[in-house]
Amino acid sequence: MTEARIGIIGGSGFYEMEGLTQIQEVRVDTPFGPPSDAIVLGTLEGERLAFLPRHGRGHRISPTQLPVRANIYALKSLGVEWIISISAAGSLKEEIRPLDLIIPDQLIDRTKSRVNSFFEDGMVVHTTFADPFCPILSQILYQEAQETEANVHKGGTYVVMEGPLFSTKAESNLYRSWGASIIGMTALPEAKLAREAEICYATLACATDYDCWHDTHESVTIDMVIDNLKRNVATAKEIVRKVVTRIPQQRDCSCAHALENAIITDRQYIPNQIKKDLALLIGKYVQ
Repeated sequence: MTEARIGIIGGSGFYEMEGLTQIQEVRVDTPFGPPSDAIVLGTLEGERLAFLPRHGRGHRISPTQLPVRANIYALKSLGVEWIISISAAGSLKEEIRPLDLIIPDQLIDRTKSRVNSFFEDGMVVHTTFADPFCPILSQILYQEAQETEANVHKGGTYVVMEGPLFSTKAESNLYRSWGASIIGMTALPEAKLAREAEICYATLACATDYDCWHDTHESVTIDMVIDNLKRNVATAKEIVRKVVTRIPQQRDCSCAHALENAIITDRQYIPNQIKKDLALLIGKYVQ
């Protein structure tokens, strides 16, 4: 049964969504184990939302250990069609200052130890990912972010590193030479799995520091990240409150049918257990 059309994944410092009414906390079982925490269902500005703290309440789960498949599957099972991801990021450009907001439009994957697909062990799916963020949701985020006092940047490349350690100076300067805008640890495989689940996905990134490349600013520390992120959390929540009222009732972007021509494996060879476990994702394409 559909419980919420819109999902919010809160990053570091964003562990709850105030202002929700008709609140219900649910724990969802998935074929990939439990998600990061209980999902809070509630109504905000007349829209049903599903809120999930990415790292768990109390920030208990490191980026590499996040149960991302369970998180996305659980949100999908609750009827979520749109995910707004809130995350901290380091700036790789002088003009993106700490406390600025960024709506990225590209990703570079530098992760090493994460499962990045729902489909394995007998089923091959090649989903297009040229444009990793939903353009419609990203545009709404940008427009509403402009209504706040924050400095907002539209577009830019987000480098996703493994973590949990921050970058070396050599790495930070390498990413700058590639023209990347920000660096963080959580947009992948989250964005890839959202695409495989045919969910529209966009990120509101909060710049917390200049990573470690900047000669006149101190290198990133966890205290700096948390302090700046806390200052941005109130702004992010204000943006979310506005965005949920503007999300369309119907989807006409390619995210909504990303698997339509992506399943390569001959249907007769797809194991029955996979068909059962992933019916939520592939049921309309595989009988």
